[in-house]
Amino acid sequence: MSKSDDSLESRRKKKKNALLPLIGWREWVALPELNIDKIKVKVDTGARTSALHAHRITKFTKDNATYVRFFVHPQQRKKHPEIECTALVVDEREVTNSGGDTSKRYVIQTTIQAGDDSWPIELTLTNRDEMGFRMLLGRQAVRRRFVVDPGGSYLASSKKK
Repeated sequence: MSKSDDSLESRRKKKKNALLPLIGWREWVALPELNIDKIKVKVDTGARTSALHAHRITKFTKDNATYVRFFVHPQQRKKHPEIECTALVVDEREVTNSGGDTSKRYVIQTTIQAGDDSWPIELTLTNRDEMGFRMLLGRQAVRRRFVVDPGGSYLASSKKK
């Protein structure tokens, strides 16, 4: 093993020397609490926060809490199916996109499932119609959970049986 291989290996270690699983630069995931069985995500360690394509976002109050109702087209370049989602708003944040434009976005928390792993993540809601992927999985969502293989695709989803 070369010195650079040894360095990579040491970065892949978790507490108690367990290796972190690999995830590719793009993956199939599910958002079960939003009734989204399958959506293709781009894993982007340059983005701090994860973002979900959403449109017709409507804020409402229920039991003194703020919620949003929104619609998702989980398939790239397709308007159908369209899934109606409702989620509790956990925050509103100013987010700067890759083009340098800043906008205020609703933030929700939901469970994501990639392969056999599931965990809670925060998602900002934004219109990603012009983007190649309906969802961006940012570094906060994968931090201390996966090692990203920039040359790999569908590594976590291929483990799901």
